[in-house]
Amino acid sequence: MLSFEIVKVAMGAVRANLLRSVLTTLGIVIGIAAVITMVALGEGAQQRVQAEINRMGTNVLTIRPGQQFSFGVSRGDAEMSIEDAMALREDTGGLLQVSPEQRNGMQISYLRWNARSEVLGVWPEYFNIYDHTLVAGRYFTQSEVGGRQRVAVLGFDVPTNLGETPPEYLIGETIQIRGIGFQVVGILAEKGDASFLRPDESIFIPQSTAQYRVMGSRNRLNTIYAAAESPEQLDQAYAEIDRILRREHRIGAGEDADFSISNAADLLETFNETRQTFTMLLAGIAGISLLVGGIGIMNIMLVSVTERTREIGIRKALGASRRAIMSQFLVEALFLCVLGGLLGVGAGYGAAEVITRMAEWETAVSPQAVLTALGFSAAVGLFFGMWPARRAAILDPIDALRYE
Repeated sequence: MLSFEIVKVAMGAVRANLLRSVLTTLGIVIGIAAVITMVALGEGAQQRVQAEINRMGTNVLTIRPGQQFSFGVSRGDAEMSIEDAMALREDTGGLLQVSPEQRNGMQISYLRWNARSEVLGVWPEYFNIYDHTLVAGRYFTQSEVGGRQRVAVLGFDVPTNLGETPPEYLIGETIQIRGIGFQVVGILAEKGDASFLRPDESIFIPQSTAQYRVMGSRNRLNTIYAAAESPEQLDQAYAEIDRILRREHRIGAGEDADFSISNAADLLETFNETRQTFTMLLAGIAGISLLVGGIGIMNIMLVSVTERTREIGIRKALGASRRAIMSQFLVEALFLCVLGGLLGVGAGYGAAEVITRMAEWETAVSPQAVLTALGFSAAVGLFFGMWPARRAAILDPIDALRYE
């Protein structure tokens, strides 16, 4: 039997039991749709996290207070001071750009408008560390930090919160932070959120001004940011920071540090490990669904062989070979599984679009996932169609012709 005839007969058998064929593929459809949807969610989440980390900077190290221990017992959070930041800036030989940070949510006002924003006390290096740009005005200077000047740089969204005032109109104007007047000297360009950072909604003032005039937290810092020239220098920068802070805090070698050092690449690696574990779990669930669907297809194909026993006998009597009979039933099983795969890909893509539009979650359907899903569905068809096809191929033509 020619290949074209084999395919034609197989398609005719599928069309003759169309409803049964479609219902048979449901297990494959559900499994493939689950795989495509979950992979799309995972890819979308990875792209979102990658974008946020790129905005945070892949060569930025974040230093935060850790825990203090005495004889193995925690004594609460440690403290970091401005002296720690100054030591990092002065003792690393130009390896790092450093900026301390003190932050607090505060009420701000301008004319008759009021809003609540995050106020950050930083050094001018902060804007270079996170690659900020301006839409108007300038950054404050190190001399203004030394003089504890009341100047402020506003995030991109702050003028909108203050009566939708055009950014250029705010330059030189005075805003109130906790009732203290600050002159606006610059407006940052839009940056977007990056994890816990919300620069577009924040106000930046000199760290010394924040420490002595606004926050009253004296010498205690929330965070110190340090940036190397390139990601390749991070290991050296990490070692230098650890060495200097251990010296400043009088922590001996081998003792637990009372500070932590992290960077965006670590966050990405942790996220990817979590995502891969989650994807493997979902793939296992989808694999069970595909297994059930494959068993359903094998069951239907066995029923089909029984129903068409007399037809098989006639074909053999007319000269059809075992190979031709086996190929016919394999083509039927393969078609049903590939059809289920295609429907599953469409359903998964549609589900991903619905999630994106209704839940506003980012999704991304990768071509590799689609090809893998279709290939796997074809493999299921071949595997579970082999036994029914072989059973049809070995039927004795005389017994098949006598079958009622």
